[in-house]
Amino acid sequence: MRRPNRPRTLSTAMTDLSGVRAVGMLLNIHADRDPDRPALTFEGVTLTRRELADRVNRRARTLQKAGVVEGDFVAIALPNCPAFLELAFAVWALGATPAPLSHKLPAAELAGIIELLQPRLIVIDDAAKAGARRRLSEAETWDASADASPLPEIASKHLKAIASGGSTGRPKVIVDMAPAMADPDILLLGMIPEDVLLNPGPLYHAAPFGMTCLAMGWGVHIILMPRFDAEETLRLVDRYKVSWLFQVPTMMHRIWSLPDEVKAKYDMSSVDAVMHIAAACPPWLKQKWIDWVGPETVWEIYTGTEALGGTGIRGVEWLDHPGSVGKVLPGFEMKVLDEAGAPCAPGEVGEIYFMPLRGQGTTYKYLGAEPRASGTFETLGDMGYVDEDGWLYLADRRVDMIVSGGANVYPAEVEAAIDSFPGVLCSVVVGLPDADFGQWVHAIVETADGVLDEAGLNAFLAERIAPYKRPRSLEVTTERLRDDAGKVRRGALRAERMPAET
Repeated sequence: MRRPNRPRTLSTAMTDLSGVRAVGMLLNIHADRDPDRPALTFEGVTLTRRELADRVNRRARTLQKAGVVEGDFVAIALPNCPAFLELAFAVWALGATPAPLSHKLPAAELAGIIELLQPRLIVIDDAAKAGARRRLSEAETWDASADASPLPEIASKHLKAIASGGSTGRPKVIVDMAPAMADPDILLLGMIPEDVLLNPGPLYHAAPFGMTCLAMGWGVHIILMPRFDAEETLRLVDRYKVSWLFQVPTMMHRIWSLPDEVKAKYDMSSVDAVMHIAAACPPWLKQKWIDWVGPETVWEIYTGTEALGGTGIRGVEWLDHPGSVGKVLPGFEMKVLDEAGAPCAPGEVGEIYFMPLRGQGTTYKYLGAEPRASGTFETLGDMGYVDEDGWLYLADRRVDMIVSGGANVYPAEVEAAIDSFPGVLCSVVVGLPDADFGQWVHAIVETADGVLDEAGLNAFLAERIAPYKRPRSLEVTTERLRDDAGKVRRGALRAERMPAET
């Protein structure tokens, strides 16, 4: 039996700034109020608020000795672990900006990002990847004898700096223009002080990093996973009575694909907020989750790391507007424009543009790239349409769209249909060159054992999508196509399958 949902509102911006403090001071504030309350749990070990704040202060002094000062960038390239979060808050405590990076990045790709970022130092365990840049291992940032008292309060100029491959394949860094300040008592994103938040996502991605760190700064108990595992997520929800669960559609799909008897082993009744973000969620999958945990529980935000705009929708609203990602969030304007830059009519697919009411350039700046803009409005590169009432529906990214025989094919629509076929864990659809049609639709399908009923899938798709959208070629793999944050290197997958030039 589910417990009644607690009142929540999907607010994304503070209106009362009277109580804001530097983010680097927030853990100390909560430690002074209730030192023994659980703050962070990882692999069965829980740190109290006081223990966590003390560890952050010690790491801050180690970074200070290494030369980190106000205004610096500090790159953190570690796997998910408490040290990752401790270091982020230590960087903020010094008035510097954390730049989370994947520890799995190849050396050449990491070097490209570092060249743009020019950090004071990199915290990474693989010394070879750091090159000539100043580097500390995670262990070298810890000194148990260091002073654990808070440092003087100072706010970083930028909340974070996030690396992205971008649509061109060249690295870029998205620098958050918001200062690292927050009110310890005004919670956003539907969170409440009593929450237990589970983050199964990688901390080097913007949403898991931002949501987890801000929740910590608001005093929420965080359950951090080293990596996403579908059944382990459910076990942790049951074990720690998780109330606020962060997901991306890839995770939602893998959890839902677990056998019914596995899902039934775990109590999900504590969950009264499931927030999903990143890729568009296939309607069939979202409906399954709404049926499972309740429409009041499921929330969605569509936005990007640039925070130049976004939309939000609650599950109860989604039932009346299935497939929508919501209406524009307060503080932003939205337009859908055609290729000539003219506004699209309701129901007409175009490119989605946003503008913060505070003005262009107030939410982010790029290092290594230029924004795509139409006047003062900018785009994340996504395609979609609005209905007569202003509800937004996504189609696909502009750069991912396949033009086959003059018809537009949006990979996300085809992938959603394939992913709903039994046994499919994930799919990625790309366009490959064709002398007659320009491009044909090619599908890469991930299953647990590399086996797929292709005839069954084709019959299944024939009932769901138009003939020109169906894959003309298909391959099956057991390799992971998307990472734990739902990201896919679509360009690389396409390039690997391009025919050799003769």
